[in-house]
Amino acid sequence: MRVAVVTGGARRIGATIVSSLLDDGWSVIVHCNRSLTQARQLIQRGNGAIVTGDLSNDDDLFRIIEEIHDHELVEQAGGIDLLVHNASIYNQEEFSTVTPQELRRFSAIHLDAPFFITQGLVPKLKAKNGCVVGITDTSVDQSWEELSHYTSTKAALRQLLLNLAGELAPEIRVNGVAPGAILAAAWEKERFEEVLKRVPLGRAGKPEDIANAVKFLADADYITGVIIPVDGGWTLT
Repeated sequence: MRVAVVTGGARRIGATIVSSLLDDGWSVIVHCNRSLTQARQLIQRGNGAIVTGDLSNDDDLFRIIEEIHDHELVEQAGGIDLLVHNASIYNQEEFSTVTPQELRRFSAIHLDAPFFITQGLVPKLKAKNGCVVGITDTSVDQSWEELSHYTSTKAALRQLLLNLAGELAPEIRVNGVAPGAILAAAWEKERFEEVLKRVPLGRAGKPEDIANAVKFLADADYITGVIIPVDGGWTLT
């Protein structure tokens, strides 16, 4: 029995990762905040469970960690095989108007939550020689207009993954997946179309492309400390 934990797993890319794992016979603990209806629909596909809470709230965060650590599915499996840090928030904001509260919220979800969830679940991951996969993005070494609060905190997640790959070896592998142009938010469709003009493969990616990369890393026993861009070659341009 293989157990995965996916944060932000009820919608968009997270939901596709969860669905793909369930379809492949994994047991999946799905974290969500407000998307409980979607999460319940997802786990009907297989052996799944749900934990809820706001990852930017410390009380919720540490309760979630405890619930996962002591979860029946984890006990039955003897540990955790895969931890996917997928939860993310994203909005465009002029640099001069970003508030301390907003930046802290982005940091809480993109850095603090992955940091402390991994920390709290290390014993369960070690028990199965498990794997951690963080969903980052392709903004590294780039300047994205009105997204400094987003890209800087995603860069922090990227660095955390690389650092943990060294610190948690050899028992736990840690990698990342950097999605390119996959799903456009409603407010960024114009920018999305401009990005696609620079993608060598000439098209947008699908959430399934990210799920496939996550599953590859889960099974790639000799890969750690790698961030895989799944971007149709966008990083070449």
